[in-house]
Amino acid sequence: MDQPLQTYIEESRALLEDMEAILLHLESAPDDRESLNALFRAAHTIKGSAGLFGLDPIVSFTHVAENVLDRLRDGQLAVSAGLVELLLQCRDHVSGLIDTVAEAGAALSDEQQQAGERLLLALHAVLGEPGTAATAPAAPPVPKEHAGAVETSGGGRVESDAWHLSLRFGRDVLRNGMDPASFIRYLATLGEIVSLTTLAEALPEAAAMDPEGCYLGFEIRLRSEADKQAVENVFEFVHDDCDIHILPPRSLVEDYFKLIEALPEDNHLMGEILVASGALTTRELELALACQNLKAAAEPPDEAGPCAPGKPVGQILVERGDTYPEIVDRALKKQQQGREHKAQEARFVRVHADKLDGLIDLVGELVIAGAANALLAGRSGNAALTEASSAVTRLVEEIRDSALRLRMVPIGETFNRFQRVVRDVGRELGKDIALEISGADTELDKTVVEKIADPLMHLVRNAMDHGIESAEVRAAQGKPARGTLRLNAYHDSGGVVIEVSDDGGGLKKDRILQKAWERGLIAPNQNLSDSEIHQLIFEAGFSTADAVTNLSGRGVGMDVVKKNIVALRGTVDLDSGEGRGTTARIRLPLTLAIIDGFLVGVGSASYVVPLDTVMECLELSAGERAALARRNYINLRGEVLPLIRLRDSFELGGEAPKRENIVVVSHAGQRTGLVVDALLGEFQAVIKPLGRMFRHLKGIGGSTILGSGEVALILDVAALVKQATAREMAATDAAQTAMH
Repeated sequence: MDQPLQTYIEESRALLEDMEAILLHLESAPDDRESLNALFRAAHTIKGSAGLFGLDPIVSFTHVAENVLDRLRDGQLAVSAGLVELLLQCRDHVSGLIDTVAEAGAALSDEQQQAGERLLLALHAVLGEPGTAATAPAAPPVPKEHAGAVETSGGGRVESDAWHLSLRFGRDVLRNGMDPASFIRYLATLGEIVSLTTLAEALPEAAAMDPEGCYLGFEIRLRSEADKQAVENVFEFVHDDCDIHILPPRSLVEDYFKLIEALPEDNHLMGEILVASGALTTRELELALACQNLKAAAEPPDEAGPCAPGKPVGQILVERGDTYPEIVDRALKKQQQGREHKAQEARFVRVHADKLDGLIDLVGELVIAGAANALLAGRSGNAALTEASSAVTRLVEEIRDSALRLRMVPIGETFNRFQRVVRDVGRELGKDIALEISGADTELDKTVVEKIADPLMHLVRNAMDHGIESAEVRAAQGKPARGTLRLNAYHDSGGVVIEVSDDGGGLKKDRILQKAWERGLIAPNQNLSDSEIHQLIFEAGFSTADAVTNLSGRGVGMDVVKKNIVALRGTVDLDSGEGRGTTARIRLPLTLAIIDGFLVGVGSASYVVPLDTVMECLELSAGERAALARRNYINLRGEVLPLIRLRDSFELGGEAPKRENIVVVSHAGQRTGLVVDALLGEFQAVIKPLGRMFRHLKGIGGSTILGSGEVALILDVAALVKQATAREMAATDAAQTAMH
């Protein structure tokens, strides 16, 4: 059961995420009936599946929460801020139960037990029940008119306080990963099983028995206050494979006789089982058999006698207040939802992330082998071999793209998790803050999405604590009392940009410079650009907060943010102005595995420029080469194009060839030219990480293996541009100082 249990854990976590989103939505839309129904279904599914695995702590706690949700969707309770807060805490507690009981298989800690008891007391109070942590539903009281008596006339009603269930599990139920005993354990959470008879009549001889087949049936009497839908939902995972009959309390004798006729066992045997379980008396069984004989003889039954037919189900529903069109409409909708759900499930296949990682690694090796094959084919001079190699290369590219798309996920799921963070942190800070999300459909590698969550958390919390002012301050400045935090994502130059923006007070440059000078990070009279000043807050231990809070102020966090982003081959920049808020802009690669590159040569070294950053290539003219002795830019169609000589940046030495080329790259909307010796064409680069010794190299994002077996370095365009800009500014400052 390890694999089904793991599936349950993953599905439950997804349902818990849905529950959190729905509860936050209900705060602003308390009358959304569809959301209330979805909330109940999520809790019910978590509880029902937990019962299959015998996870009693989850079942018992969720059962009480489910009762509250049931009353919410029936309109017996109203959505309020306090109730939403309580249900959010219950959602968090269930998440902890799943981590402890389902995933770790451990017992609850004292702290978890106490937290659960406190929440149960609160839930019982909402339900108007006596304060108790007990979760098993009590047996319902027996109506006075039926206590200790059995009706046998006017329709022949029988024992009033018990449901009767006839279960015949399908032959493949065990093979499909379902345990019949787990359904019975879960059924017991709805009330008290007063009678259970196991039927083994379908068991074949030992030689003919399938060890993975199920041959058992069960007759069960259940005392419970649950409705029929709740009892039926116990078996919702096996409805298609099993034969299940459920008779509610106070059913007609005729209903039991119809049940006997519908079951595969001998009628007299089933009658005896029903008598032994208390469902029928001996006299009632005899009457039922007599009715059978009357019908077999085609004699009409006495309309007033014990064989009088019961009311049709439709008539009962109409008497309850339902109209026929409503009944039909609900049935059709339920049927359509079932078909859509099954069709949706059929479109997806669950695959473990490790298997995808292994596939990506193999595709990477295939790319390297394909490059070597293409190189050898080109050297051979055999036209047919070269053409065949090109076809293989094209197919490898398609396989690579398809494999990478398997790991691409929208960032919206990560963004939506911050709805709860903004709500809770805002309340803790006493600030009214709204979260706006855009670009949720933007996709990037699953590994990148997982690793960017923590840096985003730091940025969001800092924006709420330091950036957005209190309502009083905002009102004094003429701003809306409610602050706004924005999360946005979009594709740019072959990567993804994630923005965390606020409409707060912005970064105060003078204060940052003062703190930096006090800590010795800068000289007293050092001139810095706005971008360089903003980057100071990413220094370890740097903080401008006046007081330490639970959220920030200790100088821990922003340096970790930058380190984590750099580890993903990304960059982070700040755009801020006093009074107009701050935007943290994170640039990340789409994937960490394989990229399309443009191969260039400088001396004997080879470098790969990410193809998505390449705008165009051009040859450096003799006049421009002469002009570069005095300046580091050229005139490109009326615009200034700054240049970076890779030979100088990497201190390669040697003489430049007579013909040089420029690769024009774009980063953050700015164009820069990389001066190289040779243009070697497009190239699929399998990214290999650099060793520990080289991890701090500036301007290098990794390495790759060429078809010849040689190693080429992958350029980090953003870092190269930033490094060149810093050198230019330092040279300018030095020249100005020399002049003075």
